[in-house]
Amino acid sequence: MHAPDFSLKNKLALITGSTQGLGYAIACAYAASGATVIINGRDAERINRAVTSIQNAGYPAQGWAQDIGHLDDQASAFASLVEQVGVPDILVNNVGIRIRKSLAVSSFDDITTMIQVNLVAAIGLSKLAAQAMADRRPSGGRIISLTSIAGQLARPGDAVYPVAKLGLQGLVHSLAVEFGPYGITSNGIAPGTFATESNRELANDPVKGPVVVGRNPLGRWAQPDEITGAAVFLASPCASYVNGHTLVVDGGFSVTF
Repeated sequence: MHAPDFSLKNKLALITGSTQGLGYAIACAYAASGATVIINGRDAERINRAVTSIQNAGYPAQGWAQDIGHLDDQASAFASLVEQVGVPDILVNNVGIRIRKSLAVSSFDDITTMIQVNLVAAIGLSKLAAQAMADRRPSGGRIISLTSIAGQLARPGDAVYPVAKLGLQGLVHSLAVEFGPYGITSNGIAPGTFATESNRELANDPVKGPVVVGRNPLGRWAQPDEITGAAVFLASPCASYVNGHTLVVDGGFSVTF
């Protein structure tokens, strides 16, 4: 008999947008599970702070200062990263932005920025990572994309974000089909309402905050580390036959009305 294997020992994991929030929580969980983690962000000071925190806890970590939304130099930057540290065994597409506006008042720049950062950048990086993973087969790899329950649900005043997140759901499927033969799995995690830095304003809103809590069967916001069980599972040997699936982590928010 064999116990389930959730270890990420000897794995190299790149988590985009991981200086705070869900990305940082996932990076910490991966490090504690045995992986060497690559912290990504745009701000060198915040990257250093996150890397130092993980290293001080006794785990290996390093930083990659790269704006994932800069598509022109994405390929060269990734090639440089691979040359320095190797091909990631695990890629987590976590980076994203949210401009809460109705479509009527959203500028064309708002729309293109949201689609480029939240979707197109993930497509490009996934292409680079998957091809690099495939070239070194049969070792395979894992690609995990943070979608959102907003990919299936919409609310007034937040028009473009659901479009980008539903596109990410399509990316999960496309990668699973194209790169599955190389031993590379692609899965998604659809978070619900998490109490991260980016949601602080909504959580503290005296009107909207209680509405969110009231809609959730668990009656509360999730804490960032509550995403980590799903993230470790999908990256681990336990999920070796899970491909093209999105695991919803929302406390039941999306199944109630």
